[in-house]
Amino acid sequence: AVSSAAPVPPAATAPQTDGARVAHRPGTVLGSARFREVYRTRHAYVAGSMYQGIASTDLVVRMAENGLFGFFGTGGLSLTEIGAALDDIERRLPPGAAYGMNLLHDMADAELERATVELFLRRGVRFVEAAAFTRVTAPLVLFRAKGAHRDAGGGPVAARQVLAKVSRPEVARQFLAPPAPELLARLVAEGALTRDEAAVAAELPVASDLCVESDSGGHTDQGVALALVPTIRRLREHAAPATGGEPVRVGAAGGIGTPEAVAACFLLGADFVLTGSVNQCSPQASTSDAVKDLLAGLDVQDVAYAPAGDLFEIGSRVQVVRRGTMFPARANQLHDLYRRHERLEDIDARTLSVLERTCFRRSVAEVWEEVVRHYRDTGRPQIARDAERDPRRRMALVLRWYFADSTRAALDGAKDNTANFQIHCGPAMGAFNRLVEGTALESWRRRDVDAIADLLMTGAAGVLAAAGTQAVSDPLS
Repeated sequence: AVSSAAPVPPAATAPQTDGARVAHRPGTVLGSARFREVYRTRHAYVAGSMYQGIASTDLVVRMAENGLFGFFGTGGLSLTEIGAALDDIERRLPPGAAYGMNLLHDMADAELERATVELFLRRGVRFVEAAAFTRVTAPLVLFRAKGAHRDAGGGPVAARQVLAKVSRPEVARQFLAPPAPELLARLVAEGALTRDEAAVAAELPVASDLCVESDSGGHTDQGVALALVPTIRRLREHAAPATGGEPVRVGAAGGIGTPEAVAACFLLGADFVLTGSVNQCSPQASTSDAVKDLLAGLDVQDVAYAPAGDLFEIGSRVQVVRRGTMFPARANQLHDLYRRHERLEDIDARTLSVLERTCFRRSVAEVWEEVVRHYRDTGRPQIARDAERDPRRRMALVLRWYFADSTRAALDGAKDNTANFQIHCGPAMGAFNRLVEGTALESWRRRDVDAIADLLMTGAAGVLAAAGTQAVSDPLS
């Protein structure tokens, strides 16, 4: 996937000689030419989504205005908030500009996933980043299949792109295959798809692009790129003859904060790279200055693992900032209490008192009142009513409140609650800080997301040139 020795072009559609064996030099165009054409970006590089709109409309617009591509972070936002973000993006970008929206799988709320997809279809969204999917769902198939048609030669063509983040081969296989016939049949029966759209979609893989997510900030399976990227690429090669349309492109994410890391991804055969943590410490990221000040001072060892609030009961993990916050230790303590007890009343009084003073900063009763109010205000009062009859579920909802509150504290920059800041981040942030130490980008206020992209991508070409590396571009790209 490392291809072409042409200098970085001013436009994303500059010609490229794929398949040539070439040496790299600074300015070399890396990755898949087709990826750059489809996503209308001058680098085979994407700024990935970050939840709660941290990957903001400002980030998406800044990337697009500079010939690059970014995804807006919809996770944790209401449909109204997502709609407002689309309004803002469409108002600030010219018609037809390329940008993407995150589609976060929610195991507990299939209706929200469907409503989000329907909103995207109404608003003409053509690119989604599918995250946290453990299986292909009907709403995701609806997005991919809507508008599918045949070209002049009768070949299947997708109108919409799905960039799916995966960290497990069994999930990747589902995205590399066409949708299950029963999902397509159900969508046709509902009137959501035409028979022609379903027939074309049955010949296309669910994903147009797979992003192999190694150990990263936020939700992580702690995968290793050296093992995952070659494995998923081989799955892609085996799956390609069974589907029509364009071959699925395979990219890499997780731990990318230096030119050397980017270069390594392309040497592993990645068609594109996706960054996350480093973009959180930029003027365009929609989080507090207090968080950005903290992030700009991190080193590679200043992160840790903690339970994920949205998947608290099953023990899923997120990678978060450790330095300057007590969140990882307190979150792990809460999950340990959940594992050892069946109800809140089983936790000893002294421990509960400590939790109320340090984590909750209010009584357990007040926390429960806020939980009930939240589900009532979001139109899901039955969740709280059911928990009233299930002590263990009630305990989980009370403990999970801490994770939502710690996120709000960080986003708001609550100076009186810095000890509880929950900040999703991986070691790439520390590596980037080391990279820019002593330069203009040492200050996060100078770290515009397009400047980060250019630094990493042109730097990667320089790394490969210095090593005298030669590579053959991927014929599937």
